[in-house]
Amino acid sequence: MAGNRKLGRTSDQRKALLRSQVTALINNGKIITTEARAKEVRKLVEPLIALAVKEKDNFETVTVTAKVPRKDANGKRVKEVVDGKKVTVFDSVEKTIKKDMPSRLNARRKMLAVLYPVTDVPKEAAGRKRNTKKVDLPAKLFDEIAPKYVDRKGGYTRITKIGLRKGDAAMQVLMELV
Repeated sequence: MAGNRKLGRTSDQRKALLRSQVTALINNGKIITTEARAKEVRKLVEPLIALAVKEKDNFETVTVTAKVPRKDANGKRVKEVVDGKKVTVFDSVEKTIKKDMPSRLNARRKMLAVLYPVTDVPKEAAGRKRNTKKVDLPAKLFDEIAPKYVDRKGGYTRITKIGLRKGDAAMQVLMELV
């Protein structure tokens, strides 16, 4: 007997489909899909959330000094002439960062092996490359999702049937994080 559902696809297509649905579920909090797919997605999402809950506080805060380019009112770098060359002016800034401990770093890499990179495009600036932001999904798992599930032993997702799909009568479900 097979360990997982084939979903009518080749293995690489199936893995890509499941990875994209896991990414969408973590990014948006809920997805609408078929029942068979939802049950397979659950097998991938639950261990990721459990890993995030286990490692959520496993970091140390470190203060570092960073060189940041000075910018004018328009957001362009300020340049000044030094020895006949235009050179960007840098300011030193103290920043506090979270430094992952080795086990949390390993957990972050395991998450990145499953999750696709996500780019957030604001609605008012659709089509503009400049305002897009990369979403750090492992950080979202550690900082937003894991604190909600600290007291929970498992069962981080809920599958609710919403009816049959019109085209092929497949059972549609709403899968959401509890």
